[in-house]
Amino acid sequence: MPEIELPLDTVLEGDCVEWLNALPEKSVDLVFADPPYRLQLQQDLWRPNQTRVDAVDDAWDRFESTAEYDAFSRSWLQACRRVLKDSGTLWVIGTYHNIYRLGCILQDLEYWILNDVVWIKSNPMPNFRGVRFTNAQETLIWAQKIRGARYTFNHQAMKALNGDLQMRSDWRLPLCSGNERVKVNGAKAHSTQKPEALLYRVILSSSDPGDVVLDPFFGTGTTGVVARRLHRHWIGIEREPTYAALARQRIAAEQPGEYRSEVYRFERRREQKRVPLGALLEQGLLKPGQSLYLDGRREMEAVVLANGHLRCNGYSGSIHQVARALLGAPCNGWDRWWVQEAHSGEMMALDRLRQQALQNLDT
Repeated sequence: MPEIELPLDTVLEGDCVEWLNALPEKSVDLVFADPPYRLQLQQDLWRPNQTRVDAVDDAWDRFESTAEYDAFSRSWLQACRRVLKDSGTLWVIGTYHNIYRLGCILQDLEYWILNDVVWIKSNPMPNFRGVRFTNAQETLIWAQKIRGARYTFNHQAMKALNGDLQMRSDWRLPLCSGNERVKVNGAKAHSTQKPEALLYRVILSSSDPGDVVLDPFFGTGTTGVVARRLHRHWIGIEREPTYAALARQRIAAEQPGEYRSEVYRFERRREQKRVPLGALLEQGLLKPGQSLYLDGRREMEAVVLANGHLRCNGYSGSIHQVARALLGAPCNGWDRWWVQEAHSGEMMALDRLRQQALQNLDT
């Protein structure tokens, strides 16, 4: 298949490796992959009430051997690496059946693993035969294409999504069910449809508006639905025509809100304008001789010098240099130094004054 122009917001029908090799090199910002798990279901599953479990027994999940599955996995992961930008990242999801093999192949292909995230299912399917623990989790691996390259991570957005607490790597979310589950004639259309909440976290955390999100195992289009909702471009590859048609219908029905930068784009701290501590002195937000406290502890008191440096316990230098000397580790001084609020007497992080200084510089 010859190389083609990047087909934004399109479902491509056919083999994912063939399509990936036809896409322009280094053209995609983010890949989310939900590949076959090779569950190897050997027999029907029955509930205690003698009803049959609608389990995963689809042809696309069957492989003759582990070697065949490994070769398949290596081919699509290699093809994804070709189309990812050097700053791009990839998420892949699986269970104990396949995730360890995928992790090994990722490392063999020189992806650099950033996190493994555990999706803890709040409503897992029971183990009806009672011969094993209930499988109540799936694992996602998040990896960057090139170790050490700058990649997208919207840390503050994820923190806000988590009630202003740093987002952890264990995500408790329900299975896809109810109105969200795509059905045909009353039966679920796809046996492994993922919940939109899961994709919301993946896409919000690892991409920005306008980025290109690619899913090589598109299914009924959950990745495309959420990408459209968050004003990202998307590309889906799906070999089953029935799934592809359902995905197109589903995405067409998704009507995102009007794009406004302040709603969908979140400035990362490293992208903010740099401001020295001296600017806070010049603006009168701090005064020479005022005290700052390391992590809010009064026993670690530093004095603000007129040139914007600090002096504490025999150390002098910038807020970062002095904090690092005292803690013996790299750190961000804006977070570690605290100041006493003049009127209330309460302690607040120095970064709050930095934000105020930045606003003053912009006006």
